Amino acid sequence: MEIRVLRYFLAIAREGSITGAAASLHMTQPTLSRQLKDLEQQLGKALFVRSSHHVILTDEGILLRKRAEEIIEMVDKLEAEFQSMKETVRGDVYIGGGETEAMKQIARGVKQLQLNYPDIKYHLYSGNAEDVTQRLDKGLLDFGILIQPVNISKYNYIHIPATDVWGVVMRKDSPLAQKKTIQPTDLIDLPLICSRQVIKQSFTQNEFVDWFGGLFDTLNIVTTYNLAYNAAIMVEEGIGYALMLDKIVNTSSESPLCFKPLEPRLETGLVMVWKKDQIFSTAADTFLKEIQASYGKNT
Repeated sequence: MEIRVLRYFLAIAREGSITGAAASLHMTQPTLSRQLKDLEQQLGKALFVRSSHHVILTDEGILLRKRAEEIIEMVDKLEAEFQSMKETVRGDVYIGGGETEAMKQIARGVKQLQLNYPDIKYHLYSGNAEDVTQRLDKGLLDFGILIQPVNISKYNYIHIPATDVWGVVMRKDSPLAQKKTIQPTDLIDLPLICSRQVIKQSFTQNEFVDWFGGLFDTLNIVTTYNLAYNAAIMVEEGIGYALMLDKIVNTSSESPLCFKPLEPRLETGLVMVWKKDQIFSTAADTFLKEIQASYGKNT
């Protein structure tokens, strides 16, 4: 299977027609149709349902589009890495991470590198630990910035010296908004919106679950989320109370929402991870050395 043909296939999927794809690729329509037919014969599956003016992806076509996008992204990343192997340090660093104010620590490292290596470009991907580690394992990211608790046993890692505070985001007209802090018993029977990552009980130690003690299994969790912005919208619309980190969503005086910390106080740490067998580009290796110089060698 040729990379060139996968790019043709993605162009057809993007344009929704062979005619449109041929025009964007500066090819003749018969040539492109033949390439697509050869690909379908090679795979033994129909990838499109054809009509007179457009094509629609089959289930097999949808699967191939997902895999082809990952392959092309990895190929483009590899080509960029080889282009960056020159005396001048240049290239791309791919970083995935969750929503946390502690990302400022990483941003400070990037800022310091910019002074000496202005030709390094940074690409950020936002997601929870599962999203980030999946892309990391596939080679689509160089580094993952993960909010604990998270299983990091198969990675090299550095603990980032920053903590975030857990609490509850709620509407300012909520009865709980009058309290300074929130205790476990305050949340019994209330509709809760929780991060999918932190409520997993598969970790050896999960301080978030432990904070509730024996009450965790009685919680009324009505919604789960992986990124906080949408969770805040659900809170604003009165769906429930969101357990999340401080300073992630807008709780200023202009916002209808407020944040109340948990009591006993619950904080979480941040860790930067990368694959143990990772071979870095010059740019990514330079970034890692900067982070190690700031926060210590890998554990």
